[in-house]
Amino acid sequence: MARPFPNHPNLLGGFAPIQMECDAPNLVIEGEVPADLNGTFFRNGPNPQFAPRGDYHWFGGDGMIHAFHIENGRVSYKNRWPRTVKWQHENEAGESLFSPFNPMDTDPRVQGVETDGIANTNIVWHGGRLMALEEGHAPFELDPLTLESKGAWTFDGKLKGPMTAHPKIDPETGEMLFFGYNADGMISEHMSFHVVDKNGKLTRSEFFQAPYAAMVHDFITTRDHVIFPIMPLTGSMERAMSGEPVYAWEPEKGVHIGIMPRNGSVEDLRWFKGDPAYVFHPMNAFSQGETVTCDVCEYAEAPLFPHVDGSTPDPDKANARLKRWTFDLSRNTDDYSIDQLDDMVVEFPRLDERYTGLEYRHGYFGCSGGLNSSSGGFNAIGHIDHQTGKIARYEMGPQFATSEPVFVPRMQTAAEGEGYLVANVYDAEIDKSHLVILDAQNVAAGPLAKARLDHRVPFGFHGNWQPLQ
Repeated sequence: MARPFPNHPNLLGGFAPIQMECDAPNLVIEGEVPADLNGTFFRNGPNPQFAPRGDYHWFGGDGMIHAFHIENGRVSYKNRWPRTVKWQHENEAGESLFSPFNPMDTDPRVQGVETDGIANTNIVWHGGRLMALEEGHAPFELDPLTLESKGAWTFDGKLKGPMTAHPKIDPETGEMLFFGYNADGMISEHMSFHVVDKNGKLTRSEFFQAPYAAMVHDFITTRDHVIFPIMPLTGSMERAMSGEPVYAWEPEKGVHIGIMPRNGSVEDLRWFKGDPAYVFHPMNAFSQGETVTCDVCEYAEAPLFPHVDGSTPDPDKANARLKRWTFDLSRNTDDYSIDQLDDMVVEFPRLDERYTGLEYRHGYFGCSGGLNSSSGGFNAIGHIDHQTGKIARYEMGPQFATSEPVFVPRMQTAAEGEGYLVANVYDAEIDKSHLVILDAQNVAAGPLAKARLDHRVPFGFHGNWQPLQ
């Protein structure tokens, strides 16, 4: 029998799970949906099916896919849980059985059961497949129209180990580049790097050892380089088996950033070192000869995880700022420069993905508005013009919280930044969500249209746009 969810901060308010799957064929529209905006906005995030076993971590909830389909000015919606092995066992039992972050709390009935993950972090379209991603397992494939689960996808059995939730798709070649950490199946320093061609065929796999075992949530690519940031949110199986945190902040290990030429191999990795910091998400990067530039949302220390001694993170360091890393590969040193681009608190950076890994001008992100948030999330959507340095914001008010803003070009040949931003917005006053559509070139003007739901979409992580085929 299903039990009530506990009084946990990541299970309340905008984080609170919804316990239904539904279809809404005609959402109420405020404003006017642009006639040239046609496709589907897929979004993923944690939505636990049952109350957790032991302590809960936001990153450990079952994935739920939310799909907003836009066509001819109309918006429809559906949501589905990916039917992972974990989800199926628990659905049959009527209660939670697995503990993703503490194996000591897993129910004896499923000890030794091999799972295919929780599919809760991102969702991407590549090589004709819609894949829900998290960073500990292979992708989980879904039908793009019905969201019906198809199961784990291992690229015809060629993928060994896990796949990051943040692959990068090269806009020039159509290749999908990705990595995995804990690549040997255990908490370890073992990592992998893979390339999939535009048709979805895995063509390259290499393995290497990082300086230490860490949670490597994302990486960065350019036309000429691949950048692996190893930052001191460390993993330890010894800690896990003793009931202590699997992942914890260990700043004395410092930052190690590996840069590999794309025309080389992992044998050519060059490691740079920096002071303790953490990055969940980069905005973009590009190479200019021997100079590599990376724009990232950097924290002074990793939020959401304890220190190694069990103490809680410093709240004053739990806010990310947009910073620019610059690496000069022509110098015989292992340091790099860091410049803060603005003092605003930001996260979930995006760009016009047609410029992934290339010199670019426009970036987008969730950020803090002028009024303090009462929603538990970012209450503004920002746009930075890297050419002028100017930042514009759509400020929604304290009761609202936005997901990451996803850029959609007006057409594939449109100039950079010419298009729309789509995001899911939660209204804490009415406990409901809506889809917002902005002009990416005039973010501060506010919505072109809103499509309203009669329930909330719980706070989640990442999404992407798939144009109408």
